[in-house]
Amino acid sequence: MNKTYPALAALALAFCATTASADKIKFDYWYGLSGDLGAVLAQTCDHFNASQDKYEAVCTGYDGYELVVQSAIAAFRAGKAPALLQSFDAGTADLMMSGQFYAVSQMMKDYNIEINWADYFPGIANYYASSKGELFSMPFNSSTAVMYYNTDDLAAVNMPAPTTWAEFDATLKALKAKNPEKCAYGYEPSVWVDLEQYSSINNVPLATNNNGYDGLDTKYVYNTTSAVKHMEDIKGWLDAGLAEMKVSAGGMNSQEAFSQNICSFFFGSIANHSSLNLKHADNLHWDVAMIPTETAERHNSVVGGASLWVLAGKSEEEYRGVAEYLKFISTPESIKFWVSNTGYIPVTKSAFDALTAEGFYSAAPYKGREVAIASLTATEPGPLNRGFRLGSMIQHRAEWLSEVQAALAGQKTVQEAYDTSVERGNALLEKFAKTYAGKTLP
Repeated sequence: MNKTYPALAALALAFCATTASADKIKFDYWYGLSGDLGAVLAQTCDHFNASQDKYEAVCTGYDGYELVVQSAIAAFRAGKAPALLQSFDAGTADLMMSGQFYAVSQMMKDYNIEINWADYFPGIANYYASSKGELFSMPFNSSTAVMYYNTDDLAAVNMPAPTTWAEFDATLKALKAKNPEKCAYGYEPSVWVDLEQYSSINNVPLATNNNGYDGLDTKYVYNTTSAVKHMEDIKGWLDAGLAEMKVSAGGMNSQEAFSQNICSFFFGSIANHSSLNLKHADNLHWDVAMIPTETAERHNSVVGGASLWVLAGKSEEEYRGVAEYLKFISTPESIKFWVSNTGYIPVTKSAFDALTAEGFYSAAPYKGREVAIASLTATEPGPLNRGFRLGSMIQHRAEWLSEVQAALAGQKTVQEAYDTSVERGNALLEKFAKTYAGKTLP
């Protein structure tokens, strides 16, 4: 009589699993999401690997987009770059001009995988597409900026969620008059919110050449637009005690202070929606709205988050694996898993319509996330609202933050800070243009 010993059986199963894994065609995938969101992304890799027995996504997380992009650049020079890279919006122009990628729409066509690219929201797809509409990278974790507000606090002063910055100013004053001890607006400088999203929504240029889309000889000009006054208003709110940075003795950031019912407002990505639902004070009642505008006229906001780039120099087998993975995460089931477990929004119109039809956005914890779609689709993207094609944008964001922090500390005026950050940003753009002299944006 044959006996099955549990330990030997387990060993045999482990051996078979190891052999099966070793037989799979592997491809490297590096991503920059960390924390809770990074853990969900890792699950998409696990789901794909378990869904079939031919390919294996070897997924490696890095602590932030800047680090993963820098690591990929260094690895590419050493011939060890991943096949798939998650890169954020700010790195788009640099990757496009490098030419070291396999355009995702072309790759899917080459491997006979049908993707309805027209189904992607234009405000999302345009950011990652060439001037001819060819998608260079796969839209994935997409977001935009929204306003988070405490519904109880606004009800106490009998005011709705503000839709213009003048209304926002009046609301802050009313909140402070009603409860002088409470933080009205938890603030922290964000170039993405305070400058990039602001410029798109208000239809003012960040840079010449339609924000860089029309040529490499581009210059920043936001020191000449209403963006200056907007930052002056923010400084005014801070100086008047209507807004606070690093709230409380614990030095909370704006999201933490809002989540603990310490501040009435904060601005951030719709991706924050998920973490707020998971981690907030029991007595906090909140909602989201679109970012206020200067006038009643509103234009679409721009997409944030990241897309997936297929890098050059890999084998045909690896590319087939990458193509299958991208096909996998494009299915309705995968999209629903992703948006359910993160605060990100669906990147296709059909997925959004399907989720809406089944009541996904009708109740907590998902109610409110549809505001991001409304913001991204408020208008058809025009020359100043389709995104930014600006080289070295990562470095420019650092220059902006340094100058704004100096202005908020009273070391210089906002105008002086913006003049300096524009000057330094233009030096970066000039260097970028020289690097690709003789070439044109795709």
